[in-house]
Amino acid sequence: MGSIEATVNATLLLSRAGVDRRGERRSDPDLFDRLASSTTTRYLPLRDGQAPIRDGGLVLLDVAPAGDGTPPLYLGATTADGAVPAGTDVVLVPVPGSESAGPADAGVYQDDHAGAVVPGAQWRGLRDAVDDLDAVEAGLFVESLALHHWHRVHRHCPRCGAPTEVVEAGWVRRCTADGSQHFPRTDPAIICTVVDDDDRLLLGRSAQWPANRFSTLAGFVEPGESLEAAVVREIGEEAGLVVDSPRYLGSQPWPFPCSLMLGFTAHATGTRAVPDGIEILDLRWFTRAELVSAVGAGEIRLPGTLSIARRLIEHWYGEPLTDPEGER
Repeated sequence: MGSIEATVNATLLLSRAGVDRRGERRSDPDLFDRLASSTTTRYLPLRDGQAPIRDGGLVLLDVAPAGDGTPPLYLGATTADGAVPAGTDVVLVPVPGSESAGPADAGVYQDDHAGAVVPGAQWRGLRDAVDDLDAVEAGLFVESLALHHWHRVHRHCPRCGAPTEVVEAGWVRRCTADGSQHFPRTDPAIICTVVDDDDRLLLGRSAQWPANRFSTLAGFVEPGESLEAAVVREIGEEAGLVVDSPRYLGSQPWPFPCSLMLGFTAHATGTRAVPDGIEILDLRWFTRAELVSAVGAGEIRLPGTLSIARRLIEHWYGEPLTDPEGER
């Protein structure tokens, strides 16, 4: 088997990056004034989780658009030439959308606003747009979604409930009452291919999915738990199996809303898989031939090609799989 980077991470569209986040600049009280006067600063508007796409690329503006009241957030400087030149400082500006418009005129407001801010652009979500983006653009979009979501749901201090204010160029929220600082959160989750002694793959169907959709097993890491221990616990809880030899394969940010998916593979010491009946309703073992046959016949659907789950399955299989009902 090749290197981890060559077999898993290199195929993960959301793991691509080309941005130096320049953390040392965040404490500069004059940062945004300096950025506004720089010819290498560009602004990325974000609206309802969507960014403007034009001619197959992310649209960055020369002048800051009117925001929705959220302070601007500094994303960093690009490190590689592409659609966005290397050395470009990028600032995220959340703009008004359906969440800030009244329900009666939300649709009209969105259409008018989209045209006024970015003429000729389409507002598209990350899942829909990622295939058209290069590594720098994908990295900017992923970072923007995760950071903006954190600001939306952490407007009050978890200690005392007082309002928080945005500081450190958007990377800290400070309590206005007790001065405590709060930082963006990322929730680690393991996701794992389980194989038996015959190199068969175990896939499960979540209670939240259609009857024919199957994927790898996954779960959040609990406090005080190592990644390897989380693999063993989650597989035991969801499938009733004991696994050993968990091996890390790669990771992918999943900003829907704020997870980091950590991919593993592990060996099952037995084959009697029993779904927990709560999170997992069905479990099936597949040989490679059985998986191809089931997918081709529409008997099962695999996770979308944007997900690390799909890449882990294809890593076990040995090459990309064709899904007649494929999705992002």
